[in-house]
Amino acid sequence: MNEPTPLLDLFKRGEVARDVRLLAAQGVLAPRAHEQLEILIVLLKDPDQEIRTIANETMSLIPEAALKAFLARSDVRLGTREFFADRGVLPAEIPAIDADEPLIDTEPALPVAASGEDGSGEDEDDGGKGESDEQRRLSVNQQLATMSFTDRLKAAAKGSREMRAILIRDANKLICATVLSSPKLSTQEVEGFSRMANVAEEVLRIIGSNRAWMKNYGVALGLSKNPKTPLTMSLNLLGRLNDKDLQRLSMDRNVPEQLRVAARRRVVAATAKK
Repeated sequence: MNEPTPLLDLFKRGEVARDVRLLAAQGVLAPRAHEQLEILIVLLKDPDQEIRTIANETMSLIPEAALKAFLARSDVRLGTREFFADRGVLPAEIPAIDADEPLIDTEPALPVAASGEDGSGEDEDDGGKGESDEQRRLSVNQQLATMSFTDRLKAAAKGSREMRAILIRDANKLICATVLSSPKLSTQEVEGFSRMANVAEEVLRIIGSNRAWMKNYGVALGLSKNPKTPLTMSLNLLGRLNDKDLQRLSMDRNVPEQLRVAARRRVVAATAKK
C-alpha cells in the first residue's frame, strides 16, 4: 500500500459511527482495493460483534483469484499478506495490474446525472438541450439536498465529479475524507480543491500530506496561495515555487503577512544572485 488514505485513517482511529462501519463491513462503501481490504481487516476487530461477523462474511465473498492477484502486487503491505496467509490465501504468480477498483462491491454505482465520468472529460448526451455547467451544478445540488447522510457518503465514494466538488465542502469530515479516497478522484480535482478557501482546514492538511498529490506543481501552488492552508505548510511550500509565482505571492493580500514577507525575502535573494 502506497500511503494510508483519509478514510482508512478515520477507521483506524475509531472515529466512524456504527452505521457507516456497518456499510463498510457490507462492502457497500467501496473505495480502492487497498483501502477496502485494510478497512475490512480493521472491522474484523470491531467491538461490535455484528460488524465483525458481517465483515468476515464480506471478505469471504471476495473472488479468490482476484484476491490472490491483488496480494501479488509489490505495493501490498507485508502485514496484509501475512493476514491472508494465516487464512490460507497466498499471492498468485502474476500480480493484478490495477488496484483502483474494489475487490468486491455489493452495490451498483449511483445512477447520477450526466457528469463526464467516463474518463473522456465530455458530458453524456443531454438530448440536444445543451445543458450548461451551471444547470448541472444546480441539478446536483438539488439531488444532494434530498439525500440522507448515508447516501451522501456513497455519493462521495462513487458519485460524479460535480458531486465531489460539492461534498468536499461538507461539514462532516467523514464525507470529505471519503471524497479524497474516491477511486474516481483525479489529480486535477485535487488541484482544484487545494485552491478552495471554503473547505475545512483538515482537507488541506490531508492534501498536503499526500506525497503523490504534492508531486503536482499545481497542487503545491494552490495550497501555498490558499489563505486557509496552515501557515507552517505554506511556508514549507515556498521552496517549490518558481520565481514568477513567488513574486505574485509576495504581493498577495489574501495570504498571511508572514507568508508574504517570507516570499518577498526569497524574491530579493533570487534577484541578488542574478
